[in-house]
Amino acid sequence: MPLLHSNILGEGDPILVLHGFLGMSDNWKTIGNKYAEEGLETHLIDQRNHGKSFHSPDFNYDILADDLANYMAHHQLSKAIVLGHSMGGKTAMQLACSRPELVSKLIVADIAPKFYPPHHHQIIDGLNAIDIKNISSRSEADKQLSKHINNIGIRQFLLKNLYWKEKGVLGFRFNLEVLSEKMEEIGENISTTAIYQGPSLFLRGEKSEYVSPSDLSDIKRHFPLATIETIEKAGHWLHAENPVQFLEKSIPFLKSS
Repeated sequence: MPLLHSNILGEGDPILVLHGFLGMSDNWKTIGNKYAEEGLETHLIDQRNHGKSFHSPDFNYDILADDLANYMAHHQLSKAIVLGHSMGGKTAMQLACSRPELVSKLIVADIAPKFYPPHHHQIIDGLNAIDIKNISSRSEADKQLSKHINNIGIRQFLLKNLYWKEKGVLGFRFNLEVLSEKMEEIGENISTTAIYQGPSLFLRGEKSEYVSPSDLSDIKRHFPLATIETIEKAGHWLHAENPVQFLEKSIPFLKSS
């Protein structure tokens, strides 16, 4: 089974950090460096079809959780804290529920254990509209993408995935073809009977619509020990929009016995 790519920072108890849809491990470098300074061996992981990890036509949360279990076995990690944002949060929840013996603590950033209708069409359509074979710079890609996506922050986030495959040939690190086909899977829920009895922290963005008050009972049903905290002045990308408060809320939980 292929191994997920990662960037490992620091030494100490292991924490696995999982990015969201169309993201990559680099998105978590600032937070990861802080966790490493706090005495944690921080594994910034690229999930399959993302970042520098392998591409595959198979893509659902059971498979993504199995990838993590395989990664832990390879690195001889008997147990780890697992933190996931958005799609990565679903992967983290799935692993905690299906393989609770592997997860010492769980942090879920701005996602709930429920089905989300597909809502990335505009982004996927915009990315597929980029004439990737005939552009020679990020600015050209941005110009084409701006016809579909007004928000410059989202465009910059997406275009971090552009890289030189070879001289004069640009490509995306994520597997756009498969992720375009598997958009339904991104919104899927974890198993309805799944329960994780370990310590869990759910962080939601104050301005985000991903986790609503009506989701709290579902969170508690699947994760009975869950604490739910709100990050102020932040939307869905809460770790990037308010990293100071994200650290203030997560570090005490990470260090608690």
